[in-house]
Amino acid sequence: MSARLFPASLALLAGFALAGDVRAADPPAEPGTIEPIDADAHDEDPAEAPAAAATTSGGISLDDVRTFTAVLSLVKQAYVDPVDDHALMQAAIKGLLVGLDPHSEYLEASELTQLNEDTSGSYEGLGIEVSAVDGALRVIAPIDDTPAARAGIKPGDTILRIDNVPVQADNLADAVDMLRGAPGSEVSLSILRAGASVPQEFKLKRETIRVASVRGRLLEPGFAYLRVSQFQAETGADLRKRVARLQKDNGKPLLGAVLDLRSNPGGLLNSAVEVSDLLLDSGTIVTTRGRIRESEMAFRATPGDALDGAPLVVLIDNGSASAAEIVAGALKDNHRGLLMGRRSFGKGSVQTVLTLDDAHAIKLTTARYYTPSGISIQAAGIQPDIELADLALSENEDDASRISERDLRNHLKGEAETSGGTPTLATVRSGAPRDYALSEALNALKAMALQRRLTSPTQEKKG
Repeated sequence: MSARLFPASLALLAGFALAGDVRAADPPAEPGTIEPIDADAHDEDPAEAPAAAATTSGGISLDDVRTFTAVLSLVKQAYVDPVDDHALMQAAIKGLLVGLDPHSEYLEASELTQLNEDTSGSYEGLGIEVSAVDGALRVIAPIDDTPAARAGIKPGDTILRIDNVPVQADNLADAVDMLRGAPGSEVSLSILRAGASVPQEFKLKRETIRVASVRGRLLEPGFAYLRVSQFQAETGADLRKRVARLQKDNGKPLLGAVLDLRSNPGGLLNSAVEVSDLLLDSGTIVTTRGRIRESEMAFRATPGDALDGAPLVVLIDNGSASAAEIVAGALKDNHRGLLMGRRSFGKGSVQTVLTLDDAHAIKLTTARYYTPSGISIQAAGIQPDIELADLALSENEDDASRISERDLRNHLKGEAETSGGTPTLATVRSGAPRDYALSEALNALKAMALQRRLTSPTQEKKG
């Protein structure tokens, strides 16, 4: 991987709390400085500078400063219980960032520790990624093979209560903390599913979540399945190793692959770039734009496609967010892969972690990202090339009950028919996909591989 990275730490965080988890960033950039308030600003002659008279040198309205000071003073004097200055200022800082967008926040020591845990893919909790949406705690995606996934929690679910404590707009951070806990401890969730009027009750047991971000297997000889559940620090390298292993197991170059990014809540920007570069031979991967110099970045693919140009189908859904959308957008806009599934989540912003001191930092939205075609998917998502309904496969009727020509008495014998009686009908291979979207992706992949073989110059007959 040779894509150039700037010193500034622009981690494309999923922007959600992952059962209390938040994606970790690379080494943070130096924190910005705050302009000091000019105490003499209000003494300027109004005739000389009427607009500036009401602002500090940093552009902050002195009226706003006075209002803040007055509110602080009234709370200290009249609130029903005594509140110390530190608690009030901490609440003010958190409110300042929460009011910006759902992904900017103030991080104390515990959150910073979680940040470091999450980038390594190991933490204690339920394995559920959530976000604050309109004052509610909404599930973005459960992580594969975790208590949340096994319990059947789905993207779009709204968590109403945790251990019978209501989740309210002013306690979302505390609610996220309640999802974490010691391995083996139990937690009850009251969840309202989209379209339902009555909440469902779930009882889950916390575990040490060790997330393997990359899995893979051969669906059929020549056709690989690659599952990326998160974008962690080692995801790019792990995917490269997995592709090489599947190539070896197949005994010859792969005919095609399905890249499954469904319910992938995102992760690190660098990791998304590495995965995209692994599957592209050239072209732009992603660009980021913001107000600070460090947020202006562009990433391009380097020569070398791990699949050697073999057809690629990418599966996405409404739980595919952030870094997953970067990969999907890069492969779609560079015409490298066919996207199938449902419209993605639509998180098109970049967060930077800026340290204040050893125990405090802020996670601040500093840029928007753009797909190779120059489109921002913020709040819009990525539309798949082929849209699939959210269906599930069911077993067909027993083949033994079907009747065909060969079952009729005194039927005209076929030229290829053997005399050993009625042969056993073919059964579905144990490795065949059982979910609808994957089944459709495999069918499309086979058609793409056939088309490639028919049009390949090496397959043309010599005359």
